[in-house]
Amino acid sequence: MHPTLAMPGHVAIVMDGNGRWATRRLMPRIAGHRQGVETLRKAVRWSLDRGIGVLTVFAFSSENWNRPAEEVKGLMALLMHAIPRELPGFIEQGVALRFVGDRAGLAPEIQSLFSSAEAQTAAGRRITLNVCFNYGGRWDIVQAARTLAERGETITEAALAASLSLAHVPDPDLVIRTGGEQRVSNFLLWQAAYAEWFFSDKAWPSFTADDFDLAISAFQGRERRFGLTSQQVREQAHAAGPVLEGLDDRCQA
Repeated sequence: MHPTLAMPGHVAIVMDGNGRWATRRLMPRIAGHRQGVETLRKAVRWSLDRGIGVLTVFAFSSENWNRPAEEVKGLMALLMHAIPRELPGFIEQGVALRFVGDRAGLAPEIQSLFSSAEAQTAAGRRITLNVCFNYGGRWDIVQAARTLAERGETITEAALAASLSLAHVPDPDLVIRTGGEQRVSNFLLWQAAYAEWFFSDKAWPSFTADDFDLAISAFQGRERRFGLTSQQVREQAHAAGPVLEGLDDRCQA
């Protein structure tokens, strides 16, 4: 990571590899998920320390219901325990917690927990932590289109984007996937259209601050073209140079 280069404003993470991490250690899979919660707490701190304003994590996909019933039950119990435990620290650090996904498919006590946690952290201004739970990228696009149709609104790109479940934050700049897999897995299909992806072989429970910085360094070394050519990007940067210098001069005056 280079401190003088642009930092991603929004980092998203597919926190993969928890179960395999535990299995390799002859532990129950839920033990890997518990350790994954510890790593998430650290990731919030890493993001705060680096001035990242939005962190979005993929905690439970709409497809994860197909996992063994005992594992799903353990995940729900872990959720009910972890959120109240983490709330005081989040409030102290200025974290605004948001839960993103299809809440209608969740138990009433979990829905209530999500709403309460969001209300208690609503004043957080240092970082927004989006926890994608019972979330799928296809579900998100469908629910946005359905919302517009019910309102009788014309479906345009801008209108659809404004109706997505992450409309309250900018699109991610960097998406990190841990666990060694290299696929999207129905995560932020719309929002990550121009994100830079970084794949780590580390399982999420083993992911460290150095690994986080390695992902940021990779991001900083890439040229984000958004459909333009490299020459166009360089020309835009050159044209913006005098403008930025003029702004600096006025600020120093």
